Amino acid sequence: MSDDTTHFGFQKVKTSEKAGRVADVFHSVAAKYDLMNDLMSGGIHRIWKRYTIEMSAARPKQKILDIAGGTGDLSYQFSRIVGPDGLVVLADINDSMIKVGRDRLTDRGVAGNIEYCQADAQYLPFPDNTFDCITIAFGLRNVTDKDMALESMYRVLKPGGRLLVLEFSKPNNPVVEKIYDQYSFRLLPMMGKLVANDSESYKYLAESIRMHPDQETLKGMMENAGFKECEYHNMTSGIVALHKGLKI
Repeated sequence: MSDDTTHFGFQKVKTSEKAGRVADVFHSVAAKYDLMNDLMSGGIHRIWKRYTIEMSAARPKQKILDIAGGTGDLSYQFSRIVGPDGLVVLADINDSMIKVGRDRLTDRGVAGNIEYCQADAQYLPFPDNTFDCITIAFGLRNVTDKDMALESMYRVLKPGGRLLVLEFSKPNNPVVEKIYDQYSFRLLPMMGKLVANDSESYKYLAESIRMHPDQETLKGMMENAGFKECEYHNMTSGIVALHKGLKI
């Protein structure tokens, strides 16, 4: 793959085009995103996210950045933890997702300690050493230059802060992997067509998961970006992994 091209699912596209293509996917799925998450995972995504919140060690008065925060699942929980003297920034590159997230959180009574920011993870528009904790859930695989994004996250994290990357990964059980492949490439686009009237976006999402670095590779990328004490925890037989790294 040359410097001028990158992956968009299984396709090879110009690097300059990927962000726009990903944006089109999430403009398309934003309205039905939460419903599809529940259907696709059988609700298990809520357990994965709950574990992420627990591993964040978030406390009152902290500043937390929720990258690719989408419809606000993590931001909602963080806003309750950090309290009125803390701050949560829900950041997403896609304005359709931010609008859905803002509406959802406003409907749930969240106000005062949350801000919204349309931002590219590769170029985070915040000063150095701003946040106590950064999370990115199911978003890193859509970033064009993941190394650049990790370096950007490291820059805006405070010394002593932690990064949590929740992402689909490589199953560690061959039987589970075979079933997962059948599900991803046959059932998932079909569900996307029936529920969101969009099979192509969900075909891309399945492909993007396969192109994402496996657990050990991502751990190495985090270490290369400067993070210390990097580790990961597999969930649901490695279908999803939570990576953690510290800025010392």
